[in-house]
Amino acid sequence: MRNVTKDNITDVFKSYMAPEMDPRMREVMGSLVQHLHDFARDTKLTHDEWRQGIAFLEGCAAIETEDRHEFVLASDVLGLSSLIDMLHSRDDATSSSVLGPFHVSGAPPLEVGGDMKRDFGGPVLLAEGVIRDTDGNPIAGAEIDIWQTAPNGLYASQDEEQDTFSFHGLMTVGDDGRYAFTTVKPVEYTVPSDGPVGDILRACGRHPWRPSHLHYIIKAPGYRTLVTEVFPEDDQYLDQDTVFGVRDDLVMTYHEKAAADFPDGMAISGKVNEPYLSVNFDVILASE
Repeated sequence: MRNVTKDNITDVFKSYMAPEMDPRMREVMGSLVQHLHDFARDTKLTHDEWRQGIAFLEGCAAIETEDRHEFVLASDVLGLSSLIDMLHSRDDATSSSVLGPFHVSGAPPLEVGGDMKRDFGGPVLLAEGVIRDTDGNPIAGAEIDIWQTAPNGLYASQDEEQDTFSFHGLMTVGDDGRYAFTTVKPVEYTVPSDGPVGDILRACGRHPWRPSHLHYIIKAPGYRTLVTEVFPEDDQYLDQDTVFGVRDDLVMTYHEKAAADFPDGMAISGKVNEPYLSVNFDVILASE
């Protein structure tokens, strides 16, 4: 079309889409371009601002690596990741939350009752619970992928001092659906702010902090895979998570207990000589 104007360019774009185009692709691309063009028209976007936006995308691409997912981080701090999670969470199941940019695939097996703390300092945390269906029945053989930061606030993929799978474990539960492991108490940390996403945060006057949490990915045949996080109720950043990941049903309570109360049957049973923290968090999976 030769007579393209600022008022009809959106419709012209849509007319260029082929009739045999996948219907869902047509819906998504049409809506994306509609909103993108409306944004430019509403804000009267300038050439300089457009160039800044392109530079932001180029900057993300420039530092994107297997261990640093700047585009995912951008989605997280803009709230898009959490919005998509909430759009597809089920009311009768545990809420999903952001995957984040630091998950490492291929974590080593971790037995029920196993230990991820190893020789790291900090208080012992015993985390346990049952993976259930929406009727409350345990899901036998469910798989739970667990990861978190070290006490220095860094994930293994960020820290040359940690091995590849530090604070990562892949657990398969038994017939009772119970998971249990020991680790160190997670700490608050900042998302990387030395790249384009950090520039966005600073431009908006925002901090880069996340509340402390444990990450879970839970899978079981016949059930929807759940990506989620669990947070302690007393964390100072609980109500201002920079990636909007907190949900009411994901907030848990750490209980301090005496070393003498540490249960048998754990990998470090008999080796806990100081008060430890305990949390019980059941996970509910929705059927497919």
